[in-house]
Amino acid sequence: MSQKLLNNNSDNSSGSDSYSGITSFDNRGRIVPLSEQTIKNSFLFGAVMLEGTNCKDLLQIILGREISKVNIIYEKSIVYHPEYKGIRMDVYAKGENNVRYNIEMQICTESTELRSRYYHSQMDMEILSAGKKYKELPETYVIFICNYDPLGYNKYVYTIDNRCRELPEYEYYDGRHTIFLSTRGNNADEVPEDIVTFLRFVDADLERSREDFGSDFIARLQSSIDRIKHDREYMRRYNTVNYPDLRLTP
Repeated sequence: MSQKLLNNNSDNSSGSDSYSGITSFDNRGRIVPLSEQTIKNSFLFGAVMLEGTNCKDLLQIILGREISKVNIIYEKSIVYHPEYKGIRMDVYAKGENNVRYNIEMQICTESTELRSRYYHSQMDMEILSAGKKYKELPETYVIFICNYDPLGYNKYVYTIDNRCRELPEYEYYDGRHTIFLSTRGNNADEVPEDIVTFLRFVDADLERSREDFGSDFIARLQSSIDRIKHDREYMRRYNTVNYPDLRLTP
């Protein structure tokens, strides 16, 4: 198991963004065990992205280009002051040319656009706090994988880049990229097949998530999920991370 996971001491300040996807409850108020979770669970998603090249491969599918390597930080917390709202990121990665990637398994439908804006700003603050100048700010990607349609136009992918209204042809570049992926899309003919297959996997319930999706990438994710669910240390952390007073009921 990755030491990044075992040694993580993420801040649990009340000002931090809630980690609503880590655990979930059934209709009896019972915490759903890790063995019954799918990749849409934030804890499981973050753990899966730590294994092998899963994160790099997912970014390549989403961005449609080759990525040489990424360094991944699991459960990245950014909290500058206890009175400020901090964030805790599912997956935070650093790529070539210092490019930063934040990938979130998003199940909260509230203020999706504003939430992504805040994640960008916090990433910039962290980079600048290291003594860098504005011109040294790298490209940043905030990628939300949503089990709802964030913009309501039935698209699998929404790619957001800044534009100048008066000069639409002008390439206004500030290095910020926001991508919303939605499991509720219906435009499969406009989107790469790998993205559609991944989103169908995300949307699947436990039984369907174990089926053959006809994708080598999904097969690798399924293998990672199986290993993680049988790892006692992952199970221990799932039961206790951020919720030390909660335990699985028999």
